[in-house]
Amino acid sequence: MLKKWESIRQKSSDRKRNGRKRGKTQFKKWSLTAVIMILITGMVSCQPAVQAEETNLDLYARGAVLMDADSGRVLYGKEEETVLPMASTTKIMTCILALENGSLTDEVEASSHAASQPQVHLGMNKGDRFCLEDLLYSLMLESHNDSAVAIAEHIGGSVEGFAELMNEKAGEIGCTDTHFITPNGLDAVEVVDGVEVRHSTTAKDLARIMRYCIMISPEREKFLEITRTANYSFANRQGSRSYSCVNHNAFLNMMDGALSGKTGFTGDAGYCYVGALRQGDRTFIVALLACGWPNHKTYKWVDTRKLMEYGLKNYSWQNIYKEVSLQPVKVFEGQPAGERYDPYAEVTVELEMKKKDGEETDGELSEELNYLLCAEDEVRIDVSYAGTLQAPVAKGMKAGSVIYRVNGEAVQEFELVLKKDVARKNWRYMGMYILQEYLLAA
Repeated sequence: MLKKWESIRQKSSDRKRNGRKRGKTQFKKWSLTAVIMILITGMVSCQPAVQAEETNLDLYARGAVLMDADSGRVLYGKEEETVLPMASTTKIMTCILALENGSLTDEVEASSHAASQPQVHLGMNKGDRFCLEDLLYSLMLESHNDSAVAIAEHIGGSVEGFAELMNEKAGEIGCTDTHFITPNGLDAVEVVDGVEVRHSTTAKDLARIMRYCIMISPEREKFLEITRTANYSFANRQGSRSYSCVNHNAFLNMMDGALSGKTGFTGDAGYCYVGALRQGDRTFIVALLACGWPNHKTYKWVDTRKLMEYGLKNYSWQNIYKEVSLQPVKVFEGQPAGERYDPYAEVTVELEMKKKDGEETDGELSEELNYLLCAEDEVRIDVSYAGTLQAPVAKGMKAGSVIYRVNGEAVQEFELVLKKDVARKNWRYMGMYILQEYLLAA
């Protein structure tokens, strides 16, 4: 009996040594496979992306963007990341912050600083009291600079305090090249960390802010209501003066579906504009900076129409979903499933797709994944795997990703996660294996 046990133990030891050799060889193969798998890319290709250099719309604006308001994707850009002053287009940020942080019925008292603002202004005097809602119409329809400062002081405690709120919100929205100093957009420069920084943005960031105002903010409906109003009249709280405002956004009457917008002009910024249009299920945003100087006030309308018509003509909703074939991943040193103990068996785990927030797809991708595309857009699906994993591993552990890209930019990402747990082979498992082999031999 002892000799038989020694014989079994010797065979087990030999098999274990051979298994280690095979394991090392397999691990090298698996590692090489993992590197190859990481580089594997599933592709659905069309033509190169549309760039301003290839599709020249001959715009007057120095900086320009056409954006898909649903996804935030830039459909056309011209110096879209060039930092420039933005004049009174600033006021879309002032308006949305006031809507989110104040109450429409708030009473706003004009300070001497607010009353001293230059043209264009409401003409308020120090001590005048107004309803916040009335000042928002003054701000967006007539672009009154004194109303902007009165609102800023009411919401932020001071112009400087309100500017902090503006910059904080810009960061939350994803604006990386924007700096606010004033609530009305008048040209200004300040020193930040020893460097002079001017009141400025980019066409891309300005479009992002408009997208937030009309698509994301909890106050988007009120923002649209204010900016689409043609005429508005009100009086100060004392009842001593009345005011009438007319909307100067000519784009509202230029194209069917015109949704919102804000003009701007200063000596440094030139004519600027940001506006939105919705036709059917498509919503476009146009942002223009440095779009001419006097006497070229109409350039911004020419560029806006040209960009909007370009979007309407060339972009439509398309389903970019393609079924992805997922490969199982190997788990090194994992316990294989089944009743039989086998420390030399290859262990693999199936994968499933989850949204980045961890929610399962539940097959909804088999239905549709729609994006606004033109004929020249390139759609690619990148599938990457983590390669060989080391046991133990848990169900739900990330082991790769599936990324849908349009023109190289990620538009939708899913995680590949393990569908089950795998325990690590331990001394107990190996002991059970030896016992199994002994009993089989006996």
